[in-house]
Amino acid sequence: MTELIDRFGRKHTYLRISVTDRCNLRCLYCMPEEGMKFMEQDRLLSYSQIVEVAAAAVRLGMRKFRITGGEPLVRPGLEQLIAGIAALPGVDDISLTTNGLLLKQQAFKLKEAGLKRVNISLDTMDDVRFKFIARRGELKRVWEGIEAAVEAGLGPIKLNCVLLKGVNEDEIGRFLKLSMERPIHVRFIEYMPIGHDDAGWRSHYLPLSAVLEEARRLGYVLQQEEGPQGSGPSENWRIAGGVGSFGLIHPISEHFCKSCNRLRLTADGHIKPCLYWMDELSVRPALGSLEAMERLFLKAMDVKPENHEMAAVLAGTPLSHEPTERRMSQIGG
Repeated sequence: MTELIDRFGRKHTYLRISVTDRCNLRCLYCMPEEGMKFMEQDRLLSYSQIVEVAAAAVRLGMRKFRITGGEPLVRPGLEQLIAGIAALPGVDDISLTTNGLLLKQQAFKLKEAGLKRVNISLDTMDDVRFKFIARRGELKRVWEGIEAAVEAGLGPIKLNCVLLKGVNEDEIGRFLKLSMERPIHVRFIEYMPIGHDDAGWRSHYLPLSAVLEEARRLGYVLQQEEGPQGSGPSENWRIAGGVGSFGLIHPISEHFCKSCNRLRLTADGHIKPCLYWMDELSVRPALGSLEAMERLFLKAMDVKPENHEMAAVLAGTPLSHEPTERRMSQIGG
């Protein structure tokens, strides 16, 4: 079997699939407060087309799939896509990244369709601050979604917390306490300049060394560990005696490109070899031909760069490639 191995020897087994660029929140690090011009619905790949792309990926050794957005749960009938991918021979894992607002209503049918686990975005545990960061929605509904995921067996449950200097770094201790008291994996994520490199990003960027510093200030004894299923590039820790754990995803301060094993499929049908760079390959010309789709994936291996150079953005030094103009919600996180 032909495998997806790039020029730098990295074997790719993981495809992140965005199903929409629409979202029911307007998080300040993801899109402008006024929103964006969203894709026309006829630009989106259909579920059957996405399954066709996934089938080619499986034939090339991809075993792990994650559904993303925008907010994937705003697209109707998502369980149909999950079931279609789950039916492909060789698929080991299907997961979902969501803001949790609609998860209470959908958790059980997604589990029945074949979804294994969820990552839920949660940047604050304060109601007022939630309104400031997300600009809409209710924190209560996110907690209801988390509880529904637990009841449906969509575990391990992971909470994705983007740390923003001057906004939520004072809650690091609360999230660490949560990881100690509940069987939840909290993942602290560095703010990335995807689709925008401006003074706002630079002023809010916070290296994740702040998390370990706060944990030690609080007197926690830390134990480094492998982490739960699907931890990927996360650096994983557990507070001694804790029920859950926490992880650090620091693409900028300690970027993890050397072990990257993923590609991305955008909602409008482009394979992105790297999250940060402009390079994209349209799957539409290959639809209807499994062999042509496989060739497209192999081409992605030829053009994938060695790293994303986001640290160079922070330092203000020249870049070797053209950064993407798409926002994170338009790519799929």
